[in-house]
Amino acid sequence: MTDFLWVYVPHPEKSKAIDLAKTLTKEKLIACANILDQITSIYEWKNEICEEGESLIIMKTQNARFEALSFRIKELHPYECPCIIGLPIKTGNEEFFDWIKNQTQP
Repeated sequence: MTDFLWVYVPHPEKSKAIDLAKTLTKEKLIACANILDQITSIYEWKNEICEEGESLIIMKTQNARFEALSFRIKELHPYECPCIIGLPIKTGNEEFFDWIKNQTQP
């Protein structure tokens, strides 16, 4: 197990997802983000089944930055209850992990 996370956050607008990822990178909360466009999300919200097109942001960061990252996403995200899921990274390229750590130093 490593001290790093993959953070999964759907967003309703690609351009705003890009802006969010840039802000979080600039603020050193994430090292980088990948944005997958044109996903379809199906969920129940306020007793209604919803089907929405979204963009998925996949971010890489340190476990130690997750609380601050989650707080900042909630401030900037348009959803009342955004999906913010941190998934532990079990293994990977040590040089990449060093880069993530350097990029996410407060």
